[in-house]
Amino acid sequence: MGLEMMSSFQRRFDYLSWPDAAKALAGEGATLVWPFGACEQHGPHLPLATDNLFAERLLTKILNELDPDLPIWMLPSQSLGFSPEHQAFPGTISLSSETLIKLVMEVGKQLSEFGVKRLIFFNAHGGQIGLLQAAARQLKAVCPEMAIFPCFVWSGIEQLKELIPGKELEQGLHAGLVETSLMMKLAPELVGPERPVGGEQFSEKPQDPPQGWSLEGPAPCAWMTKDLSENGVIGDCRNANLTLGTNIERVLVDHWICLLTNLMRSNWPLLKKPDSQQINTV
Repeated sequence: MGLEMMSSFQRRFDYLSWPDAAKALAGEGATLVWPFGACEQHGPHLPLATDNLFAERLLTKILNELDPDLPIWMLPSQSLGFSPEHQAFPGTISLSSETLIKLVMEVGKQLSEFGVKRLIFFNAHGGQIGLLQAAARQLKAVCPEMAIFPCFVWSGIEQLKELIPGKELEQGLHAGLVETSLMMKLAPELVGPERPVGGEQFSEKPQDPPQGWSLEGPAPCAWMTKDLSENGVIGDCRNANLTLGTNIERVLVDHWICLLTNLMRSNWPLLKKPDSQQINTV
């Protein structure tokens, strides 16, 4: 068994025995990272599991490159997510918002009881950012002794501006240049031959939103994919390539290695012990 495979196994919380899991969580600053993806259409050229694959494979590489002494492990990924915007396309399987929040609450409360100090959501699906933020806040209300971080894999990656054209970076929201190139790096065998363009903003006669408004951003619109694109793509992946995918992967991995290292080497946030008179509600 190669060193990389051994490292991956050691970082997988579900591959530990129960005594090893108990020992791991008893350590100071014990942290679990929970990958979140989705099963949803990604155009005619990318797999339904695109977001889940990104979360799992990027996180595995990130954890393998971290200091091995840091007490951080990866949970099994949540491969079904909240994807109603894509349900007009066959293959998309969406949980309801209530189901996903209930899942987070039930798993999160058990992890807190085990003694987990920090729980990080490593979410690669943009359509459930707000929902996981709300779930994290609700979980925190009943588990004040655990720090919870609802993170989006793609947030705050300033270096992408140096790699991706401005329009594609801002408006290529789904199965476009970025996701196609990254998939060509992570799982090229799953990338189909087509390189489609899709979305109203990429059509011959684009409908530009009023000034200050956009599909996503400070003043967003709750869009449904079928209203914008016939092929499920919102973006332009004609120039997708392996070199770009390799560079995107490196930027993402370096960014998250830095963030996780900074967090794990700190005692932030300082947590209060649960109030014995607090009323816990789901």
